[in-house]
Amino acid sequence: SEKRLTVPPRFQKELQVHLSRSSSVDSNDNLKTSIAETHTVASAPSAANVNEVQSRIIEILSKCSSGVWVSKMPQIYREMYWEELSTAVLRQLENWPHVCTVEKVHRGDQMDGLLYPAKKIPPVAKGDTEQEKASQNVTSSKVDPLLKPNVETTPASLSSDVKQKVVNILLKYSSGLWANALPKLYQDTYQVKFPEDILNNLELLSDVCIVDYVSEVPRKAILYAKPQRCIDENLNVTEKVQRHDGVKATAEQQYEESKDQYPENITVPPLIIPSEGSVSVMVLELKNTNEVLIRQVYTSESIYYSSAQEQMEDDMKAYYSQNSTVSLAQSLSVGQLVAVHAEEDAWLRARIISLEDNRIKASNYFFGVCYVDHGFSEFVENNSVYKLQKQFYSLPFQAAKCKLAGLEAFCDDPVLVKTVELQTCFKIFAVEILEKSDIPLLVLYDTSGEDDININATCLKALYDKSLELHLQVDALYTNVKVTSVFSDGSLYCQVPSKGLSRLSEILQKLEDYFHYKQTSEFSVSLPFCGKICLFPSKGKWARVEIRLIHSRRALDVQFMDTGTAATVKISELREIPPQFLREVIAIPPQAIKCCLADLPPNTGMWTPDAVLWLRDTVTNCPEFSMKVVKQDGSKGITHIYLFAPENFPDTDRSVNRQIKNADLWKHQKDVFLSVTPSGTSSTKVASDAVSALQLTSGRVEKSLSDSAREPSSAASTIDMPPPLPLSKTGELMDVYVSVACHPGHFIVQPWKELHNLEALMEEMILYYSRAEDKPVNVEKNKLYAAKIENQWYRVIIKGILRNGFLSVYELDYGKHEFVSIEKVRPLMDTFRKLPFQAITAQLAGVKSQQWSEEASIVFRNLVEKKPLVAQIEAVNESTNSWDRKIVTFLVDTSHPDTDIWIHDFVSQSLVEFSKDD
Repeated sequence: SEKRLTVPPRFQKELQVHLSRSSSVDSNDNLKTSIAETHTVASAPSAANVNEVQSRIIEILSKCSSGVWVSKMPQIYREMYWEELSTAVLRQLENWPHVCTVEKVHRGDQMDGLLYPAKKIPPVAKGDTEQEKASQNVTSSKVDPLLKPNVETTPASLSSDVKQKVVNILLKYSSGLWANALPKLYQDTYQVKFPEDILNNLELLSDVCIVDYVSEVPRKAILYAKPQRCIDENLNVTEKVQRHDGVKATAEQQYEESKDQYPENITVPPLIIPSEGSVSVMVLELKNTNEVLIRQVYTSESIYYSSAQEQMEDDMKAYYSQNSTVSLAQSLSVGQLVAVHAEEDAWLRARIISLEDNRIKASNYFFGVCYVDHGFSEFVENNSVYKLQKQFYSLPFQAAKCKLAGLEAFCDDPVLVKTVELQTCFKIFAVEILEKSDIPLLVLYDTSGEDDININATCLKALYDKSLELHLQVDALYTNVKVTSVFSDGSLYCQVPSKGLSRLSEILQKLEDYFHYKQTSEFSVSLPFCGKICLFPSKGKWARVEIRLIHSRRALDVQFMDTGTAATVKISELREIPPQFLREVIAIPPQAIKCCLADLPPNTGMWTPDAVLWLRDTVTNCPEFSMKVVKQDGSKGITHIYLFAPENFPDTDRSVNRQIKNADLWKHQKDVFLSVTPSGTSSTKVASDAVSALQLTSGRVEKSLSDSAREPSSAASTIDMPPPLPLSKTGELMDVYVSVACHPGHFIVQPWKELHNLEALMEEMILYYSRAEDKPVNVEKNKLYAAKIENQWYRVIIKGILRNGFLSVYELDYGKHEFVSIEKVRPLMDTFRKLPFQAITAQLAGVKSQQWSEEASIVFRNLVEKKPLVAQIEAVNESTNSWDRKIVTFLVDTSHPDTDIWIHDFVSQSLVEFSKDD
């Protein structure tokens, strides 16, 4: 039967809109924003509260004298004190002998540690033999002699269906499950009896779970699900957790308590947010921007959780409706988990968030509850609140908290919180996860329209000081206007004298004075993300920039907020806004106003390079202009203006608009044709002496460039070709990455060991060409250039010059053929000609050369494209040009644990199958 996503009635309409929209196009596929490689940064506790943290840890250990797992300490700390325990504290525990004793222990394939009260010495061994065995699994010098050695046995034959069902149960119990609780859970879940003989020989399950024996009684063991990769790969390797005798006592104590059913002491496992792939969430509610309640939707993880939640709530309904022994919750306290009999005969998990004043005398009184799987809160009568049984603790709460990146400093600002609430509540968004933690740090994107909207950045605008906003009026005249940027489509950015511009000058001067006495490296940006506002040094002063696109760990695109200029910069050049200036800097609206010249393209056609160049020269030679506003296009955020030199203001006939319109600048270049001379060399005939192209944006960062950036802009180069790429000898193995795969007769490989050098080269090209001076480029066939393709710069060779200003190019490092506008081509500098071209054309060995069918090509492509493999070269067909070389090679997929897959064998088998179908 089709699984339904469990959503409260109030969310159903929004969800249906999302699902109908996603049925044709996955909304997350439209997410165009690059995601930075980020690392979780754990803040260390300040000196002021270190003593308090230490005293709390001492208090916790005094209640758990038999020891506590280090990995469990943050959870226990949070439950006792309602505060997060920094990971920095966990790293310091070994340095606090007056607080605790730390003993490191292997748990399966991971390292953990046990904490004991200070100066407590773990029990001493009774037997040397047992101690010697235990030492193999303990890295600390204080070896625990009572660790029970595990004896690995080969699992006997057991139905894979039974094993899979056991795995499904254990995956819900991340903290482990008592073996003797498995039969009832198994029967309740699958309505079939569990094979009881398994409990007498738990080694039968050792290939799919970790069996942790805590006593000599075989059934008294704790079962843990193995890492999913171990289950998927069906490794018959027993990974057993070694535990301390003190922990054994704790586990036994917990077992005894569980028999008395004190479920409030049971921990609910955390909700897992996927680290890869697209993630969509519904925003449920928020207290502030650091506590936004969300729920995952439309991901593989959420589909699993949704069906599990549906099953759990059905089980709750059956249990509480049919079990006459269930009792109402007694002696409730804030924070306690309960089962609530809600509307429409639904049974839901909830947490008590408020209690009615007991002085009010009434037969029925009310509790404030928050439904932990749905996110909303309400008041319910006392006769609807029941004790939550322990079997309903296994599923993670489906509503989880998150923080919105870039808004942390203003998280409680009422205007901001209200804006975020209006923009997000009960709506579905794609998310970018910057930090994975108990409360993850996210950026939300609305992907429902043609363009993705960064919700964090949009909401931040609510903090703009309204008194500093400039509202241009139609037909109004403005003087002392400065044109700051001109783009190749004829659009331009202007600064108009205003209160906001004056305030901006003041605050930037304050920052200049502040940084004069500070090491600016203290404010380096460690976690860049799209929409983040930072500072960047430009023309000897600090400027506000917004991150627009992240290329790599080193390079990103920014837009200057107050000039409109776009540029690619190094992340290391950005600086955080000091906290004491943050609100002042954010409060000033961007001072760059996007404009276009009225009665000119893009409304009346396309701008030619000559027209753009004329406009740029004009605005460069005149520091100030006057302008008249003709129209405001709010939907596109652009103002239509007449622009005047001061001496021509306000005569429309002498405006810049009329001057450029009347100039002979609008004749597009004639088409380019190729002709071949008798000698076989190609020559190009055009109306002018050379084919010229202009990249006409004024988005250059005004600062000194490196020596390599001062090289002449010419296609000629002192280094004509890089050295050829060295290949392995015939019969030797070579690690490769398959960048392109058409069919077994043609694919492209790159040497794996050189990929990091190629990545570094690509970063340097982005940084250089974003700052290089724009000059005409003479293009010739079969010559090397740099070309900008989808926000990246590539080393290319021109294979053909086409009509309408387009070129056919071949990417020399990736092996792809592309079409690119002549305006996107630049000379390839000497510094970028040193690394050998990385693309190697290849043909699969071991199969007969033939006309490959579409089916065979698809099979081959799915096997090898975008994957790291091992190549065994059989032959090399040399050529004068390195990019024309071709190798014949075997390919081997070594990613599987048990066997290596030779791709030619698989292709041959596929050909046999296809021939049978024919």
